[in-house]
Amino acid sequence: MAKMTVDLGYCKGCGLCVEVCPKKIIELDMTVLNAKGYHPAAVKDMDSCIGCAMCAVMCPDCAITVEK
Repeated sequence: MAKMTVDLGYCKGCGLCVEVCPKKIIELDMTVLNAKGYHPAAVKDMDSCIGCAMCAVMCPDCAITVEK
């Protein structure tokens, strides 16, 4: 099982990870604001994550970590 985590301190809510996810399980969490005032990315269905790490590769701020 894969696990994707987002460092809220670095995420600026650009949405690139949302667009690149092949399983379409990442979304911007509109209920949360980080310290910089952005809505960070979050996984809505962790069980569907295949651990491809495309989100981490695409993230310009290195805010995403994927573990298998």
